[in-house]
Amino acid sequence: MSVWLPTAPCSSACVRDESAGVRVPRAVLRLAALLAVLVVGVVFLPFGRWVPASWVRLFARAVVRATGVRLRLTGAAPPSGGLLVVANHISWMDIPLLAAVRPARMVAKKEIRRWPVAGLLAARAGVVFIDRDRLRALPGTVARLAAVLERGGAVAVFPEGSTWCGRARGTFRRAAFQAALDAGVPVQPVRLGYRLPDGTVSTAPAFVGDDTLFAALWRVVSARRIVAHVEVRPLLAAGGHADRRSLAAAAQDASGRRAPHGPPALTDAQDPSARRR
Repeated sequence: MSVWLPTAPCSSACVRDESAGVRVPRAVLRLAALLAVLVVGVVFLPFGRWVPASWVRLFARAVVRATGVRLRLTGAAPPSGGLLVVANHISWMDIPLLAAVRPARMVAKKEIRRWPVAGLLAARAGVVFIDRDRLRALPGTVARLAAVLERGGAVAVFPEGSTWCGRARGTFRRAAFQAALDAGVPVQPVRLGYRLPDGTVSTAPAFVGDDTLFAALWRVVSARRIVAHVEVRPLLAAGGHADRRSLAAAAQDASGRRAPHGPPALTDAQDPSARRR
């Protein structure tokens, strides 16, 4: 177990089988559509620094829709300026969901850098790799994140440190919040969740325990009518908190509860600005 990025107790036993919803041919078509979208992303990856943020958000939405998942987005993040985006972690799909809120440099474990193809693509995409098992490397990682934030960039982090099934959640680790304090930038809490149309929590997208990526993908593309809920909560000013402990606690509280008020969320079909994002 990592000293600062723990392993969640959730396992594949926490995941309900919802694969009866869609016939196999349609699930295969969804996989093919997802692959096609990813190929387009790979083509543009070398030109990432010149690709408009609106295109990145559109690509992220396309990844989600290709799997058959609907998106309901509430709220908006600042479109520019240094920003630490934090969210609870359930699925591999959380990554494009955060990119749909605001494109940002992701933080990932260093082992991914050695993965065939995916490691190279992640490195070219600007992922910040961290050594989860070396506590002495933590200050250097925080400094790297702070440097990105000071230059006006956005950094996306899953402070729970591991994926959870969606019906349970972990505690936000404090390290990344120090970067926001050092850079003097706000924190953007985001709450992620996956539900069925009747409001029931869907665990199909969860990527936990000894799951393989293909198994997690297949559960999503073969499930019916999953809705990804993305709630962008009010900004937290770094200067409004004495230390990273209180800032992390405030972000966890904000991302752990549904917004009591506010405008109704819009689906992709209802949102007139979806094509511009």
